[in-house]
Amino acid sequence: MDSTVSASNSPINANKQWRRKGGRLWYQKIRFKGAVIVFGLTLLFFLVNSLMLLSLQDHRIVGLRRHSSPNSSSSISLPIKGQAKSTKAKRIYKERYGRMLALTAHALAENKREPKDLWKEPFVEASAWRPCADQRNWQPSGGNNGYIMVTANGGINQQRVAVCNAVVVARLLNSTLVIPKFMFSSVWKDVSQFGDIYQEEHFVKYLTPDIRIVKELPEELRSLDLEAIGSVVTDVDIGKEAKPSFYVKNILPILLKSKVVHFIGFGNRLAFDPVPYQLQRLRCRCNFHALQFIPKIQQIGSLLLQRLRKSAVHVGPLDHYLVGPYALNMKEKGGHAGKASKYLALHLRFEIDMVAHSLCEYGGGEEERKELEAYRKIHFPALALLEKTKKLPSPLMLRSEGLCPLTPEEAILMLAALGFNRKTRIFVAGANIYGGQPRLAALTSLYPNLVTKENLLSATELQPFSNFSSQLAALDFIACIAADAFAMTDSGSQLSSLVAGYRTYYGGGRMPTIRPNKRRLAAIFTKNYTIEWKVFEQRVRKAVRQTKHVNKRPMARSVYRFPRCKECMCRTQ
Repeated sequence: MDSTVSASNSPINANKQWRRKGGRLWYQKIRFKGAVIVFGLTLLFFLVNSLMLLSLQDHRIVGLRRHSSPNSSSSISLPIKGQAKSTKAKRIYKERYGRMLALTAHALAENKREPKDLWKEPFVEASAWRPCADQRNWQPSGGNNGYIMVTANGGINQQRVAVCNAVVVARLLNSTLVIPKFMFSSVWKDVSQFGDIYQEEHFVKYLTPDIRIVKELPEELRSLDLEAIGSVVTDVDIGKEAKPSFYVKNILPILLKSKVVHFIGFGNRLAFDPVPYQLQRLRCRCNFHALQFIPKIQQIGSLLLQRLRKSAVHVGPLDHYLVGPYALNMKEKGGHAGKASKYLALHLRFEIDMVAHSLCEYGGGEEERKELEAYRKIHFPALALLEKTKKLPSPLMLRSEGLCPLTPEEAILMLAALGFNRKTRIFVAGANIYGGQPRLAALTSLYPNLVTKENLLSATELQPFSNFSSQLAALDFIACIAADAFAMTDSGSQLSSLVAGYRTYYGGGRMPTIRPNKRRLAAIFTKNYTIEWKVFEQRVRKAVRQTKHVNKRPMARSVYRFPRCKECMCRTQ
């Protein structure tokens, strides 16, 4: 025992131990310095990368506009309404989601594989429904009780709903429908009438087994002063979504007495429930079968689809219903016969009228607030008066309740979180973006293959539609419905509702639609200064996935948006 202790404490052994210990310390110092250097270099790499990506977001749009041709598919040339001029407003737009957009740029740069179900309907039961609103089980109406005239207000989508409601009311009251007219709007500024958008002959012929339709009043009724005899009925006289019993009780007596009733500003003035089975089916029949665009719109619409798909021969599953005979003649010089490119259609409902009417705030500061307030005074005087006389919910409260449309920045964050990669071809409908270029920078920098009809169609091809916003909107309508996937930013928008319903009705469960739950997304976006990308991605996907259930139409909800009901569609399983 003593000899062992003595040996271990000898000077020679002590010197050896000191050298071993010193060697280990030296090695540990070297390792530590190496780790510090590697960590420093890694940190420097990510810092430089972040600065480059942020710079890309600010400057890519300038390069695209400067070097791309007007018809280039990789450029964007959007008409701008409500351009934000102040430097302060631009700075606020950038600061609000600057961190999240930088994280998005990193995620897209990784070029991960897209989720398997991104371009598909997630539920098999979606294919169990098929269209059947074209089936009839009644005798034609003689229209003997008089004539119904309708002057519909709003844009093309509100007018479409009004036409279908008018058809149902005409049948309900056993009256003859005069081809509807469209009211000139100070917002849309379009003089287009029914025959400038829809095929009159097809409309009349297709609905002949249901109602009697004429192009104008009989000569003996044209000279009547309809207002003087009490035959003019406005939206003020009819409650929103009035029941059929209201028309029988209040409108039929006028019709029987004067032989004519003129509905002015006839918008959403017929309830969805309770409505008799055959009348509800007639409403679906009108929307999905009787309203077909005129050849001029169909022809350019087919050309737009061809260029979106980069294919001269591909015909989509819904093309026949949208562009008629032109679906079989989609050939153009320079087009190729290869595999068609998939594209996502995004309805960015962020025009100044929508923004102003929402009463929300969108990051533009005091200048934005004053501008939208002035717009409401001119275009929405009733809302402006209500704003002054009553205490309305705050913009923060409206946003938390999901009552504000998504901003362009929020839309692009949602799409990236869902898994659409940087190469995705995106068609943007609703191009008059409020806020102008600062609001578009995030879209075009992160997704360079972003296009509009203005990019894909030449000035000559668009010239016949210039100054006709409804006819231009019809082209957006076609491109959105035919898309491989469709995303909306505001589920309350009429265009989004009609497009989603059309894709459901004719899509056979193969046309996925992204309907964001804005209330859930608002809660996620409030964490934009702290949330990590993976958590953000998971929460966004969950919020969107919850909106994709395949259910029957809920009571009192629109048959145009939710056609899965026995009146419009039939189950095959």
